[in-house]
Amino acid sequence: MTRTTIIKRGAARETLAEIGSCLELVPMDPHFENVSVGLYYKDGRCTVWSFSRAEGIEGRLREIRDQMTRLGGVLPVEGSDNQFVFPCGVVHMRPVKFLLTQAVTKAKDFSYPPGRMTIKDSKSALMLSAEGVERDGGYAYEVIGEGDARNPALRLRMVVAGFMRYGEMEKVGDVEVAFSCGWRHDELVRLLMPYSRNISAVESMLEAEAARGQMTTSTLGFTPL
Repeated sequence: MTRTTIIKRGAARETLAEIGSCLELVPMDPHFENVSVGLYYKDGRCTVWSFSRAEGIEGRLREIRDQMTRLGGVLPVEGSDNQFVFPCGVVHMRPVKFLLTQAVTKAKDFSYPPGRMTIKDSKSALMLSAEGVERDGGYAYEVIGEGDARNPALRLRMVVAGFMRYGEMEKVGDVEVAFSCGWRHDELVRLLMPYSRNISAVESMLEAEAARGQMTTSTLGFTPL
C-alpha cells in the first residue's frame, strides 16, 4: 500500500490503524528537511512513515525503505514504496530499530565494507569478527577475537552479551549466538557489531534518543511501542 493511498483514508488516528504500532522514531532526518521518520508494524509488515507533508517526502521514504533493504536484508513489499517484510517471517524488533536509524542518518549511498564481518574492538586491541556456521539445521554466528587483550575470553563473552541484548539473539555456545528464527542474517549481524562491542555507550545513546523521540511522538498524540 502506498503512502498516498493511506493519506486519502483519513487523519492521524485512521493512519495509525492502517500502519500499526510505532516501533521506532528518528526525530530528525538530516538529509531531508529535518522531518521525523517513524517505523510502524502491523501483521508482519513494517512501514516507513512520516506525518510531514513536505514536498518530496514520498520519494525520501522510498529511499529510506530501499536503504533498509540493502543494509538489513529485508524484502520490499510489492506494490508499496515504503513497506518491507523479513524473509524469515519473523520481525526482529530490536535490530530493525537500529536499522531505521542507520538508514535515516547515513548518506543514501552508504554501505558496509564487503567481505568478512570484522570490526576493531572499542575496549581492547582485539579485532572482532563474526563467522557464520550451520548448527542443527539452523544458522549461528561465532564471535572471534584476534590480537592481544588482558582477558580475551571475558571480552568475547561481553560482545556475545551485546548481540543478545541488541540483536535479541540467543546464546547457542560459549561464543556463539543465533537469531530465534534460525535464519542466516549476515546484514543484521554486520549492522549490530558496532553496538554489541560497547554496551554502556549504546545504552546512553538509546536513552538520549528515546527522550527526543518521546517529545516528538507526544505532540502527535501517541507513544511508540
